[in-house]
Amino acid sequence: MPTHRYDVVPRRPYSLALTLERLERFPERVDRFDGSCYRRLVFVGRAPLLVAVEQIGAPSRARLRVTVKGRSAESPAALSASERILDRVLGARVDVRRFYQRFRDDALLGPLIRRHRGLRVVGRRNVWETLLQIVLSQQIHLHLAHTMLAELAERLGPTARFDGQTHYDFPPPATLADARLSTLRRLRLSRAKAETLRRLGRAFATGVLSDERLAALGDEEAAALLTSIKGVGRWTAEFTLLRGLGRMDVFPAGDLGVVKYLAREMLGVEGVAREDEMRRFADRWRPHRGLALVYAYAELASRAGRV
Repeated sequence: MPTHRYDVVPRRPYSLALTLERLERFPERVDRFDGSCYRRLVFVGRAPLLVAVEQIGAPSRARLRVTVKGRSAESPAALSASERILDRVLGARVDVRRFYQRFRDDALLGPLIRRHRGLRVVGRRNVWETLLQIVLSQQIHLHLAHTMLAELAERLGPTARFDGQTHYDFPPPATLADARLSTLRRLRLSRAKAETLRRLGRAFATGVLSDERLAALGDEEAAALLTSIKGVGRWTAEFTLLRGLGRMDVFPAGDLGVVKYLAREMLGVEGVAREDEMRRFADRWRPHRGLALVYAYAELASRAGRV
């Protein structure tokens, strides 16, 4: 099988293992990480490609070895697809040096930066895939949401076999736009979530929503466009901007992980904090609020495995 291999120097320091540790905690069928190698099926037209990424060297000297397999592995389109994964999923182009310099002596963030050096925000390949995950995560346990996301890919997404294994991609917007409500309900989606995904599928299929259109907007404008779709609220929009568009200053202050776990275990708040309180608190982290949140979540996960 044709194979193309090349090395990329990410913005250092960089840690693939820390960045993708989140994927290891949940069932994954599309963005797969085994602790050392990340693998992802993509399609260039109808041609399947398997993109694999491994890290060579410590965070301060990191290189990423990218291996692309498939008949069009050396095509410009294959290079573009693998570069998008490096940018959107793995955060390899995000420069954290200013974040580190500004907060290295901060009482809260300083120790987190030292313990999680090289961490980035793990995302999805595009906004559509991010919305699939975030909508399914609304008001349920994350493990169940990721299980449902994996089932959605298995049942409705395209597949291809490489090296004797079946790999999965997420269903495209048109597939969800045309999906029967009963089909989605059999995948354990609530009626409200199934209808939201069908609306989002139509919005992407018709061009009402697109990565390009959202990328051209500021954070508030992009959030407003997303929330114009019924079923997409502020929480969903903010996480989509953070994990789907790489907006490193977006802070989903209404997340349970923020108002409960971060507030209680890292700030000493008793009970559950208010969303507006946490949004005001996070102002001190501008313009790195999203990065700061991900470092806080990584710390909470390492302490208790709950977030």
